[in-house]
Amino acid sequence: MKGFIITVICALAIGEANALISGSGTTTRYWDCCKPSCAWKENVGNLDPVHSCAKDGVTIVAASVSSGCDSDGTAYVCNNLQPWAVNDSFAYGFVAASFTGGADNSQCGICLKLTFTNNLAGKTFVVQNVNTGGDLGSNQFDIQIPGGGVGIFTLGCQTQWNAPPAGWGQQYGGVSSDSECDSLPSELQAGCHWRFGWYENADNPQVNFEQIVCPTELTDRTGIINNNL
Repeated sequence: MKGFIITVICALAIGEANALISGSGTTTRYWDCCKPSCAWKENVGNLDPVHSCAKDGVTIVAASVSSGCDSDGTAYVCNNLQPWAVNDSFAYGFVAASFTGGADNSQCGICLKLTFTNNLAGKTFVVQNVNTGGDLGSNQFDIQIPGGGVGIFTLGCQTQWNAPPAGWGQQYGGVSSDSECDSLPSELQAGCHWRFGWYENADNPQVNFEQIVCPTELTDRTGIINNNL
């Protein structure tokens, strides 16, 4: 009997350690051009950090390079970490996420299936968490969308792309029409147009979420794999 109890306790402990993250939450949007926080080696432990890029948004730089959102930094978010549609009901993308409220570095690199519950019902968005933020709430997913607003970090897009001081459009919320996407650098326009196409210009839609094994479509772009299932 004692051995049975120990076995049960061990099984429960293993199950708890491998418990999937799931629940309901909200989405917001941003694109501040900053080096993602999960691109810092200090934030990802034994994992490979998320790629960050030089000013061109393409050339991968060392994880030790400071963020372009700092006065002396030259590392930025890579251009390819913007969303794209696979078909009318399925898309891939990248988010800053917090599950507990505030910076949540322990979940850098995990992947999630977001299922929209209101005006985008029927659409599924598979994302990888590449960023964290002290200004995020519990179960909040801040979707990286070019032209989605720079938020609290206004320096990055200025130094990388010579964007206006408050970014393209409003500092919070970004551009307000599909035609305004044409004011962005050509390298970022596809993700901006995605917002007014597949995403239907939804304003912070609600989602149900569940953790999934990361697809290579995402990890090939980020360089980080965190399947802590």
